[in-house]
Amino acid sequence: MTLQRWMRIFVLIALGCFALAAAGQWLLHWPWSAVQGWLGIGAGYLIGTLVMLLLPRWWREHCDEMYAQPAGKRYIRTLWPIMVFYSLALFASIWVIRQGVASIPLRAVIAVTPALAILMLMWAALRYLREIDELQRRIETEAIGIASMLVSVLYFAGGLLDKAKVLHFDAASVMIWVFPLLMLCYGVAKYFVTKRYL
Repeated sequence: MTLQRWMRIFVLIALGCFALAAAGQWLLHWPWSAVQGWLGIGAGYLIGTLVMLLLPRWWREHCDEMYAQPAGKRYIRTLWPIMVFYSLALFASIWVIRQGVASIPLRAVIAVTPALAILMLMWAALRYLREIDELQRRIETEAIGIASMLVSVLYFAGGLLDKAKVLHFDAASVMIWVFPLLMLCYGVAKYFVTKRYL
């Protein structure tokens, strides 16, 4: 699957999110927070599309070549349904919890449901890592290592700044943003590591 097809999928998902937000606002009379949630998810996919558009040609060609391999095709086929599931699970869990769930165990299960998508993503990524050639595996593991160390240092530094009362962070919000930040750092690190090897 080419990056161009990925961009089309991202735009379609974003349009679906915006359509749900519009239906929620004008037909279903959802609370504004629910409408905002779908608008935010849709905006996230559009930002992802914009980032792909701005990538240099050599990177797009490399990605197209990489995902044309059997391992890449399997990874992509597994990945996009996970992204859709994540978006739906995140919205549904937030919405159900805001409706008021008395049982704490049930509330816990509902709250962590979106994390299942991240577990599925990790499983797909590990399978992909086992199936690719040695050079690509080296690029992937270096990028993962750089991203993990960078996010760990940022998280640690943020904790120290909060403890010293220099900055204040909402702990729940910070924890929720760790994985997206890790993925962002991984993408940037992979770009530079790939540029060094190719």
